Amino acid sequence: MVDVMSGIRVVEVAAWTYVPIAGGVLTEWGADVLKIEHPETGDPQRGLVSSGLVPMGGVNHMFELPNRGKRSIGLDLKSPKGHEVLMKLVAEADVFLTNFRPAARAKLGIDVEDVRAHNADIVYVRGSAAGQQGPEAELGGYDMSSFWSRSGASHNVSPESLGYPVNMPGPAYGDVLGGLTLAGAISSALFHRERTGEAVTVDGSLLAMGAWAMGPTIAGAHAMGVDSPVKQTPDNPANPLVNTYRTADDRFLSIVMLESDRFWPELTTVLGRPELRDDPRFDSHAKRAENRAECAAEIAAGFARKTLAEWKTALKDINGAWAPVQLPREVVEDPQATANQYVADLTDASGNAFKLVSAPVQFNERPGNVRRAPEHGEHTDDVLMETGLSMEEVLALKVEGAVL
Repeated sequence: MVDVMSGIRVVEVAAWTYVPIAGGVLTEWGADVLKIEHPETGDPQRGLVSSGLVPMGGVNHMFELPNRGKRSIGLDLKSPKGHEVLMKLVAEADVFLTNFRPAARAKLGIDVEDVRAHNADIVYVRGSAAGQQGPEAELGGYDMSSFWSRSGASHNVSPESLGYPVNMPGPAYGDVLGGLTLAGAISSALFHRERTGEAVTVDGSLLAMGAWAMGPTIAGAHAMGVDSPVKQTPDNPANPLVNTYRTADDRFLSIVMLESDRFWPELTTVLGRPELRDDPRFDSHAKRAENRAECAAEIAAGFARKTLAEWKTALKDINGAWAPVQLPREVVEDPQATANQYVADLTDASGNAFKLVSAPVQFNERPGNVRRAPEHGEHTDDVLMETGLSMEEVLALKVEGAVL
């Protein structure tokens, strides 16, 4: 493991998942991320346990996910003393990270000018629902609304036969992608500061992330003058060799053999249907496209003859790309995920063992340093004393209610 962000301190005034994910990624890369939470309420993500969205008495995985490795400080930013403490932390930081909206930032005195008055060299980072400009700059949002629905993604993956748009594949789907992107942007901003001495302001939004993820589709829809490119179905794909097929045990696997003329002979052999190779309906890419429904049906019949486990053996040495359609729980024991240490084993503050996916990049072939999330205000005393405050001064702040 290489702590590429060693020596970098981040002050994070943010809640929920999208922006905190950026801080969580930076901790894996070696940064010291100070999570600022209200002394009484903390990050509302902590409350998901009582809402029933995570198991009572179990691991609050939705809090652990974006807050891995951070140090938590309980500060009342509305309190003059609490604000003063925050600015002490800001003065020694490299990055200020927030998802507070413009009016809230101004009210709390944590906007760009406020923070840079205490540290002109700080990289100031804002994450939002739909950007800092425009009529909706003050509105909040979540990834289901701003990333998934507004970007066109939901519409594009929803079968017309369903009659309504489908939801995201899972919770925080857009948040984790957006947060990783922000972490990369922060790294670039720090590199720029190192080279030029200029501290820049970084902006990202869930809408921007969704539009980026849908970039090819959005460009294609505009170029063709249509609402969206033609939706494909498994029984009528544009290229039958880029499709998902059912196995004998009602599991699925996907094949992605874009160069279909190259892979067609191999596929017909492994399916045990060599006669299809020179079938005049399917003997070229153009013919397979012309007769795509029939071709897909023949391939589907072939895959339906064996279970997914049997296909994993039969397909393991072919050149064409394929993958099982796995259940989320199966990913934990995926042999490639295991070999590359993509999933970390952790224990939360209460001693509960759990697993957490690591950030999806490695340095020197090693995963980042994945650690548990902090308890609410767990590091308040340590961090404040690092700023030069005595224990007596910290206790006075606690009595005043400015810190936890």
